[in-house]
Amino acid sequence: MGNYLSLLGQSFPSKSAFLVDDIPDLTGKVIIVTGANTGIGKETAKTLLAHGAKVYVAARSQEKAEVAIKDLKDSTGGEALFLKLDLGDLKSVKAAAEEYISKETKLDVLFNSAGVMFPPTDWLTADGYDLQFGTNVLGHFYFTKLLLPTLIATAKSAPDGKARVITTSSSAHMLCGLNFSAFKDSPARKKMSASALYGQSKTATFELARRYGSEGIVSIPLNPGNIKTDLARHMPSFQRSILNLFLYDVEHGALTQLYAGTAPEAVGLNGKYLVPWARVGPTRNDARDPKTGVALWEWLEEQVKDI
Repeated sequence: MGNYLSLLGQSFPSKSAFLVDDIPDLTGKVIIVTGANTGIGKETAKTLLAHGAKVYVAARSQEKAEVAIKDLKDSTGGEALFLKLDLGDLKSVKAAAEEYISKETKLDVLFNSAGVMFPPTDWLTADGYDLQFGTNVLGHFYFTKLLLPTLIATAKSAPDGKARVITTSSSAHMLCGLNFSAFKDSPARKKMSASALYGQSKTATFELARRYGSEGIVSIPLNPGNIKTDLARHMPSFQRSILNLFLYDVEHGALTQLYAGTAPEAVGLNGKYLVPWARVGPTRNDARDPKTGVALWEWLEEQVKDI
């Protein structure tokens, strides 16, 4: 019952005390936003560019990313950069990280913002993982792992001694814990609904915060709120039209992760979970269990060790 009440409370948040006008000057900051060709990621990139940051739009489709980059330039005057990244293909993830490292020596903030929701349940990643878990969790884990040396080096030279990893979770994780047997295609996975698979793929985890907080990494997972984006494109049109009546715009959707990634006071929130709008909130008890965090981390490490 507690999870359901929390879910309800996060669905109808009070007015935000944090506004985009509160974001400091980001000149000199280098930032990656995954999924920045659309939705919350694009809105996040737009605001970062407007405040002077150098922004990489990490996306699977170069064509869609180039359209987004033009839109961003038209609205902000800032020139975002394209980074080809297919989170559903681990070799692509490795290539994207290597390309970034060949171009940049620093990374101030990594926004793990991309995601898929409710695709057909028989859809898998290129490597045979559940599409939602493989994209939302494993792909982002590997991308972050490969960029950690750059993040740590950036933290050491930063005035505040920090670099940030901001991961977009969802209130949906409150309703579904992790089922390790369903991460790859399996009988257990086939018994789960698309919504349950989505919920586990958005589970907030805190192992990165525990392992690398002492090295200057600030890791913050968050629920951006119930936001109207094309993330729901796989839902039936009638269901989507009803749902849209209760959703917020992308400007609201970007607020919490912009707070986590830019507010000076947010460097003190390593290992905290944020909820709409820009405030610390609750997550599942099992998500905070260090044993669960270690087990998931070790499983993820095993999947990417030979890429």
